[in-house]
Amino acid sequence: MYKLLRSLLFRLDPETAHKLTLQLIRTAGMFPPSYLLLKLLYWAPRRPVQAFGISFRNPVGLAAGYDKDALAIRGLSALGFGHVEVGTVTPQPQPGNPRPRLFRLVEDQAIINRMGFPGMGSEVMLENLQQAQKGRFLRPKAVIGVNIGKNKDTPNEQAILDYLSLLQIFAPHAGYLAINISSPNTVGLRQLQGRTALEGLLSQLDIQRSMEERMLNKRVPLLVKLAPDLSESELDDAVDVILRTHMDGIIATNTTLARDGLASKHRGETGGLSGSPLRARSEAVLCQIVKRVNGKIPVVSVGGIMTPQDAQKRLDLGATLIQVYTGMVYQGPGLIKKIQVER
Repeated sequence: MYKLLRSLLFRLDPETAHKLTLQLIRTAGMFPPSYLLLKLLYWAPRRPVQAFGISFRNPVGLAAGYDKDALAIRGLSALGFGHVEVGTVTPQPQPGNPRPRLFRLVEDQAIINRMGFPGMGSEVMLENLQQAQKGRFLRPKAVIGVNIGKNKDTPNEQAILDYLSLLQIFAPHAGYLAINISSPNTVGLRQLQGRTALEGLLSQLDIQRSMEERMLNKRVPLLVKLAPDLSESELDDAVDVILRTHMDGIIATNTTLARDGLASKHRGETGGLSGSPLRARSEAVLCQIVKRVNGKIPVVSVGGIMTPQDAQKRLDLGATLIQVYTGMVYQGPGLIKKIQVER
């Protein structure tokens, strides 16, 4: 069934198709009959996982970027995800980069995006999260993570202010917070992954997190999302800082700037590449991080997970949780159930 739907969606501009599917999922999650239908269609056996002090009903999550403003978390939760990561959210609304900014590379089973954190800002996302938690029957069963980033016009020297404000806003409402310092589509953002900048940022966030935990009387797990394009020494430096600043987990990886072996006519477009071509690099980074953390904190693996076999390999390599996005675009929402049943 999804093959037919995909053939229709792929006739549309990628961003238009994305907005349409997100709206359909959002609408389905708003009404008990359609919400229940989604749950029946995509039901899968529970495979509980413990990470960051949280119980996840299964290890499969939705990566950030799909639902940037937390519009459809009820419907997305009904698709069988163990967690849904919304965002990236910025303190103030911003339009993102000019269109076109999203490209399908069908021959490569990949996507290039240079979205640039478009979104309605923290105030709107907060309202959406609060609204989604209302009501007993439709309340999301998936853990909700919030991916946070700085506004485009915020200088790196002041980026900490954006991250601190977002931590304060979403700590009461998120299962965990993911610190995005690795998107290639906000100028200068990846510079925050350097040892000195990263230590300054994460140290301040750890202090603020401790204050929030005392006030809220709850854990506020902080995860850091890293790029796949770091050298081995840069990655070791980043992991070392993450461990020393008491972060709770690592998400590996974001999209890549590499373009090796692509066949699509869109291969020259600027932006972050996701999907099948990222698989090998994401697996290599996962192995390096798992070895480096040595069980001290969990690792979430994302990037190039297109099949149940891909998912199982990441878990075998030491990931505690996994996330999909581009795989769902090409394989459909049934991928989440297939991973649970076939792995």
